[in-house]
Amino acid sequence: MEENTQSNNPLHGVTLEMILNHLVAKYGWEKMAGRIPIKCFQNDPSIKSSLTFLRKTPWAREKVERMYVYSLMKNR
Repeated sequence: MEENTQSNNPLHGVTLEMILNHLVAKYGWEKMAGRIPIKCFQNDPSIKSSLTFLRKTPWAREKVERMYVYSLMKNR
């Protein structure tokens, strides 16, 4: 049962870095900052600074993950 649950999870096997790279390629930093107003997206954004912040800030990571899942569903 657990295997089936994971196969339906769009975040399974996807790293935070992969998520960020996908979102930056799809939306760019400016649109991301407009949807999730955090400094690491607004001021001199980089993957490295964003990863550092998101790994320490669960609420922000959750928003980024939701944005990623939404972008996948929108492509279907």
